[in-house]
Amino acid sequence: MGVSGAAYATVLSQALSTVWAFRFFIKHMGILELKIKYMKLRARIILPALALGLAPFIMFATESILVLTYNSSLLKYGGDMAVGMMTILSTLMQFLMLPAQGLAQGAQPIISYNYGAGNAVRVKETLKRLIAAAFGITLIIYFVFMFAPKFMILPFTPDLKLTEMTVWGIRIYFSAGVLIGIQMASLQTLMALGEAGTSTFLSLLRKVILLIPFIYIFPLFMENKVFAVIFAEPVADVISVVTTIIVFSIQFRKTLKSMKLSHEGRTYGDNLYK
Repeated sequence: MGVSGAAYATVLSQALSTVWAFRFFIKHMGILELKIKYMKLRARIILPALALGLAPFIMFATESILVLTYNSSLLKYGGDMAVGMMTILSTLMQFLMLPAQGLAQGAQPIISYNYGAGNAVRVKETLKRLIAAAFGITLIIYFVFMFAPKFMILPFTPDLKLTEMTVWGIRIYFSAGVLIGIQMASLQTLMALGEAGTSTFLSLLRKVILLIPFIYIFPLFMENKVFAVIFAEPVADVISVVTTIIVFSIQFRKTLKSMKLSHEGRTYGDNLYK
């Protein structure tokens, strides 16, 4: 069915997963169930939830804008072959990002729960394990991309010219990809700690503030225009990850300090009451 088949498959899979999720709650398979009386939107509940969900929403929404930006630039400088290469690179980026993102989302409720409980030790321990796991899985995928790129391209195309061009593109596009896991862990941890504004800014930084302008600016100063467009990715990755690490470190220390002071205040109050 070609491209339309891929579109049908996407919508069908989403519909089936939605039905499966509703079945879980309607059939009382868990401790929670869906009822009309629970569906009222309360500002004190929905607004903080929307604020915390804004960062991942921006990350996914800007992905579409980014694809359009890449494709228009590559079509201009490299034709259909360059656009085909970017299609493969964009898909491979999901292979790199989604495992780290899944780990980060899995750790998020643990960090958030212990943050609310004032347990700084568990927050720190969870963060350490999250960064180690996210970086580890990203590192493994990164090595596969760098040393066996043809293996990753094989499912997408049998065209030798496109394969050769994509191998070249992978080594440029993903040259800083090993850092993605650290960024994912940092962004999800900030959301778990209630720092929605900081997380949203850092989400915008990589794609909107840095990458999209770089895609248009770099070709103005480089002879190889296709290389310039692809090279915008690792440059934006390095700048955004370094910025994320610095901002996150400062914010995380402040959070731990406030947790410590809050815990000491509660302990003092309890002892005074006794």
